[in-house]
Amino acid sequence: MGVFIAIIIILSWTVHLFFCLSKAEISLLSPLFYLHFFLQTYLFTGLFITGHDAMHGTVSRNRYINQSVGYISVFLYAGMFYRKLIQYHGLHHMYPGTEKDPDYSVKSQNFFAWWFRFMLHYVTWIQLVIMAVLYNVLTIWFDDWSVIVFWVIPAVLSTFQLFYFGTFIPHRKPHTEQMGLHKARTLKKSHLLAMLSCYFFGYHREHHESPRTPWWQLYRLKA
Repeated sequence: MGVFIAIIIILSWTVHLFFCLSKAEISLLSPLFYLHFFLQTYLFTGLFITGHDAMHGTVSRNRYINQSVGYISVFLYAGMFYRKLIQYHGLHHMYPGTEKDPDYSVKSQNFFAWWFRFMLHYVTWIQLVIMAVLYNVLTIWFDDWSVIVFWVIPAVLSTFQLFYFGTFIPHRKPHTEQMGLHKARTLKKSHLLAMLSCYFFGYHREHHESPRTPWWQLYRLKA
């Protein structure tokens, strides 16, 4: 099931992106434009969530398939390197809400300060070069503005979505006793809101307590 869901997300992102680049009209007066724009942002978020599940080995029991899905997902997401992500994400689970946590800031509780620190850890110059090359390749076949509106901007917006619901809200201070050793809080029980906001990733305490549970089963752990 994990592989099937991963394939659905990857294919949906790919098909919808190329539809938007080739067919969708950029019009601020069109509700259909906003539908495509926000759907592509949401599918970008799904790509990273798929790669994240692969980091925890929950896409497939077959190690080769699991890693392949991980490599493909995070590369399509933003030219990211799977092994580097595993390294830093492992530190996040080992030292959540501490100075050793690359996803956390002990000096500030400002969202943008956290996000910037997070990007410094995870974004590399090689990645930026890859994305620049991909941008120039896409603009050979598609309109520049379509590439910016349906590829560049949704990718950036999805980082805010992922970070806000999957890191900032769950781990920001104050750290209460209820958050436990993982220093992670969770969204109130609303499966629709949890799915729309970040693929159930807002059920974050549950994720830290059971990292081997894939994103699409996290709702089952919500009391």
